[in-house]
Amino acid sequence: MKITYTPKGVCSKAIHIEVNDGHVGKVSFVGGCSGNTQGVCRLIEGMEVHEAIARIKGIRCGMKPTSCPDQLAQALESMVE
Repeated sequence: MKITYTPKGVCSKAIHIEVNDGHVGKVSFVGGCSGNTQGVCRLIEGMEVHEAIARIKGIRCGMKPTSCPDQLAQALESMVE
């Protein structure tokens, strides 16, 4: 399954996500802090979706109530619901 998620409250404008058989496939961000978003994408690639959500959900960016990894977790949650 592939989706494009529109994050809220962060610098990135879109997140392209692929999930196959309950595992995170290719993920890419449009916008945001390039090094950080690339790092998050590579770290969770191949990870079981629920494990990825547990690891990145709730991460904050400075004083913001969310972050690009948190928005990715929210997108993954919407895919498994």
